[in-house]
Amino acid sequence: ISAIDVDDGTNGHVKYSMKKTTDMASEPFHLDSEMGAITLVQSLDFEEVESFELYVQARDGGGLFDTAKVT
Repeated sequence: ISAIDVDDGTNGHVKYSMKKTTDMASEPFHLDSEMGAITLVQSLDFEEVESFELYVQARDGGGLFDTAKVT
């Protein structure tokens, strides 16, 4: 995930987080809060779960944010 904020200083610093989901879709994934990289922390089994939906939020130092769905 990548978000850009053109503000200077801390207002332009973007941090990432995963919004909680009721079906625990984020469980096998880790999100780097500084870089926005999503990585696997456990194996996936297509026969068990065909797809995942994650909601990732990007927030700048000024408190503004936006959310994206990652499938």
